[in-house]
Amino acid sequence: MEERLDLGISEEGARELFQEYVKAGNLAKHCLATEAIMKALARRSGEDEILWGIVGLLHDLDFEETKDDPPSHTLKSAQILREKGIHPLIIQAIKSHNAEALGMERVRPIDFALSAAENITGLIVAAALVQPEKRLASVKASSVIKRMKEKAFAKNVRREAILECERIGLSLDEFVEVSLGAMQEIHEALGL
Repeated sequence: MEERLDLGISEEGARELFQEYVKAGNLAKHCLATEAIMKALARRSGEDEILWGIVGLLHDLDFEETKDDPPSHTLKSAQILREKGIHPLIIQAIKSHNAEALGMERVRPIDFALSAAENITGLIVAAALVQPEKRLASVKASSVIKRMKEKAFAKNVRREAILECERIGLSLDEFVEVSLGAMQEIHEALGL
């Protein structure tokens, strides 16, 4: 049996840390959606589901404090996590989703997965909100893909980041299916 990497934090500990730092409702839902997608991607890729889930949950830990200063986003998170003895792999993955502002590159599958996952959440939520019922259950993967081509739809969503799913071996169609399914599983927590 493969020995488990000591992450320096448990899933429960990550949830407590998340609740301490993430107060805004929409941001919290975004982080929960990203966590769900990251876990689904890890399962599909044979990666560490706990590690990938924690990275998804904590990726915007400092966003409320740094949202108006993109170059500092994730640096405060990195400091908090280092002080708590969190494994550098988690810290590096979280920093990587802000790679452009930090002048770094994404290099590992977890880096590309997080970038794609945290961006697809906005597109899927927007696709749900244009449905009459405003429910994730009404959203089809094909409509998310169609909406992705409409630049004016959910215009703040970084579509080039979503396409990084290909760097983890998934086509856009497969990635949208996995992401939508993961978010549909937690629709109650997302209020959709």
